[in-house]
Amino acid sequence: MKDATQSSIEEALTCQCGCGLTVHSCNHVQCPSGIPLKEEIAAQLALGKPRAEVLAHFSTKYGEKILSAPTTTGFNLVAWITPFAVVFLAGALIVMASRRWRRPLAPAAPPPVPVAADEARRARLNAELDRFDA
Repeated sequence: MKDATQSSIEEALTCQCGCGLTVHSCNHVQCPSGIPLKEEIAAQLALGKPRAEVLAHFSTKYGEKILSAPTTTGFNLVAWITPFAVVFLAGALIVMASRRWRRPLAPAAPPPVPVAADEARRARLNAELDRFDA
């Protein structure tokens, strides 16, 4: 487990000013959200609270939206699994399609010749050859 440091907790929380960055990365000068959050993190750490307890405090106070990464419990587990499942399924589909495209086509069988027609041709050919020899 990570040690509770100011910067690690700031990276785990999303700034609420609307920039979409973490509290640590927020680059707004005099940010109305980032500065108070940094001060509150420092106060929580001064009380000797561990990282999990500090994050739980902010999650309780602001809701899960303040966490920069979704939790790995409940419905949020879908947010972690879905990207990997999509990549796996896409890879499987690509492998299946490439195997199917590489498979050689079976040669087409010649159409069946009726036996009666073959005998009739053979008899006609023999008759023509006999007439030619004569």
